Amino acid sequence: MPISVTMPRLSDTMEAGTIVRWNVKEGDEVTSGQVVADIETDKATMEMPVFDDGRIARLLVPAGQSVKVGTQIAVIAEEGEDLAAAAAGGGSTAPAPAAKAAPASAPAAAPSATARESEETLEVGGARVRVSPVARRMAEEAGIPLASLKGSGPGGRIIKRDVQTAIENAGSRPAAAPAPVAPAASAQALAVPVSPSPRASGGLVVAGLESERVAVSGMRQTIARRLVESKTTIPHYQVSMRFEMDRLVALREQLNRELAQTGIKLSVNDFIVRGCALAMARHPYVNASWAGDAIAMHRQVNVGVAVALDESKGGGLVVAVIRDADRKSLRAISAETKALSEKARTRGLSAEDMADSTFTVSNLGMFGVEHFTAIINPPNSAILACGGAIKQPVVRNDELAIGFEMTATLSSDHRVIDGAMAARWLQELKGLLENPATLLV
Repeated sequence: MPISVTMPRLSDTMEAGTIVRWNVKEGDEVTSGQVVADIETDKATMEMPVFDDGRIARLLVPAGQSVKVGTQIAVIAEEGEDLAAAAAGGGSTAPAPAAKAAPASAPAAAPSATARESEETLEVGGARVRVSPVARRMAEEAGIPLASLKGSGPGGRIIKRDVQTAIENAGSRPAAAPAPVAPAASAQALAVPVSPSPRASGGLVVAGLESERVAVSGMRQTIARRLVESKTTIPHYQVSMRFEMDRLVALREQLNRELAQTGIKLSVNDFIVRGCALAMARHPYVNASWAGDAIAMHRQVNVGVAVALDESKGGGLVVAVIRDADRKSLRAISAETKALSEKARTRGLSAEDMADSTFTVSNLGMFGVEHFTAIINPPNSAILACGGAIKQPVVRNDELAIGFEMTATLSSDHRVIDGAMAARWLQELKGLLENPATLLV
C-alpha cells in the first residue's frame, strides 16, 4: 500500500518547514536512509531522509512552499506497486500552508497528480500557454514574460519552479534600467508580495525610498525573535580583556608543522574553545543558567561555536555544540569543530548538533575584526566575543616591541554572573591562553 511521507519535526521548536529542494523526482527509486529533500526549519536547513524502500509516486508540495509539521508532502509506492495507483491512493488533500489557512467556506480544490497546483490556459503571442496560477502571479510580479518560459510541468505546463529559475537567472545578469513610475503611483501600488525565492522579488517604496523586498527565511525569523527576547529579558553587561597571544601563535605554528602529515591544522579558535571549557569547569557559575527561582548549575561543559552560513544559502547563524569540551584534547576539538562547521554549511545541522550548549564562543577574528560584543544565546548565561590575534606594537617587559594581542569581550547575564565573577573567569582564561602549554595537558 502507498507510504505517506509527512513534514517531520526536525527541532523541538519547529512548527512548520519549507522544502528548499527536492533531491528526487517522481518515479525515482529510493532506499531507507536516503536524503530526498532539504528542509528549512526555524533553526537551520536540514536533510530529510526517508525510512522505506520504494519509488516516489507523488511529490505533493513544490520546492519553496512552507507547510506545517505533519502535513503529507510525498507518497512512496512499495516495491511492485503500481505508481499511478499509489499516487491516487496516497493522499487526496492539498497540504496546509504554514502561513495562512484557507477560509472555511472555500471549497477544497482537487489536487493534481504532480505539483498540486491548478492550471490556467492563456493566449500569449497567438499561442496557448498552460500555466499554474502561482507561476503566473510570480511571473507578473517579477516582470518575466510567460512566452519566454519553457514549462517543466506535465504537458509543458509552466509551474513555480520554472519562474524561480528564470528569476535566479535574471539575477545573475546585469539589471535592466527600472521602468519609470507614474507620479500618481502610490507606495501601496508598488509593494510586491514576498516571493519564496531568496532573491528580491520586486520593488517597493518605504518613506519615499525605493527599496527591494527580500523574503525572510524561517531561520532568520527565529534568529530575530530569539535575539530580541534575549536582549529584552536578559540583563546583559560586558567585560573586556586583552590577551597576549605571542606564545599561543608560536605554539600553534609549531604544532601545525609537526602535524602537517596527519592533515590536522589547529586554529586559534580551537585553543580558545579549549581554554573556555577549562575555565568554565573551574568557575561553574559561567557554566550555569537562570531558572527563575533557582540557578541551574550544569554538570556538562558544552561549548557552542557560532557558525555563519553563506548568504547564498540564506545567511543566518547556527551554533554547533562541542560536548564535554573540558574533557577533549585540542585535536578532538579541532576535528569536531571542522566537521560540524562543514556540515552546517552544506547539509545543515541536526537538532542534536545544536542542542544543550552551556556557553557560546563567537569569533570574528578571521575577518580582521578587533573588538565586538555579542548577544547571549539563551539559555546560556554568557557568550565570549573574540577579535583577531593582531600583530601590533605592544609593551613587553617595559619595552616597546611587536607582538600579537587579542581582545575578547564576555557578555554575561547579571542574574547569574556578577561582575567580579566575570573578571575572575577572564583572568583564568587569560592565564590559560597566555601559557598555552597548559591547554595540552
